[in-house]
Amino acid sequence: MSTVVIIPTYNEIESLPRQVAGVRATVPDADILVVDDASPDGTGDWAQERTDHDAQVYVLHRTAKQGLGVAYRAGFAWALERGYDVIVEMDADGSHRVEDLPKLLAHASENDLVIGSRWVPGGEVENWPTHRKFLSTNANRYVRLALGIGVKDATAGFRAYSADMLRKLDLDTVESHGYCFQIDMTWRTILAGGTVREVPITFVERDLGASKMSGSIIREALTKVTWWGLQRFGRAVARR
Repeated sequence: MSTVVIIPTYNEIESLPRQVAGVRATVPDADILVVDDASPDGTGDWAQERTDHDAQVYVLHRTAKQGLGVAYRAGFAWALERGYDVIVEMDADGSHRVEDLPKLLAHASENDLVIGSRWVPGGEVENWPTHRKFLSTNANRYVRLALGIGVKDATAGFRAYSADMLRKLDLDTVESHGYCFQIDMTWRTILAGGTVREVPITFVERDLGASKMSGSIIREALTKVTWWGLQRFGRAVARR
């Protein structure tokens, strides 16, 4: 199955070379697409130079920083146009370990969405402060309660989609920008009847660069998940 690993970037010049090298060494048959949002630190320039001597690395240059969801939608469109079978999301900062990538791909042929999960048995996090762990575990509990789904790590950003599933989804209507994008896509996959498989991974706190987490990202997720949950409740009442 042809595979592309999409790595969105904004100011990841310190970590991206290491992550690209790791993916190429671990899964040499996979292509890599770097989606750079006009990083002022030269990340996009480095990615462009890499394409000059590596035929399996590509770069999509965007004109401005518009959020994680917009970057991934652009990457999905690029990958679908080129006929890849499996489309992977992976961070540039090393928090998604390249040695866990084969675990996701091992289940990709049988599932529409494979999630690298921190919160299933065998999954873990390393070097995370207590408040980050509290936020992630409780956010995922809220998602399960509001949406009535069994996915333990719907906020996870390390995942593999089948191209067939992405073609079924109306990606142009996905308006989530931050980490809510991951919840949004999980929810849409389930509503479309897709199969979701979680595999345990070890998530490692980044040691280079700065986190993109912010209050606005948290508020977006809380607001949208609450609204989707209310819509779900309204549909259930209407059916009764």
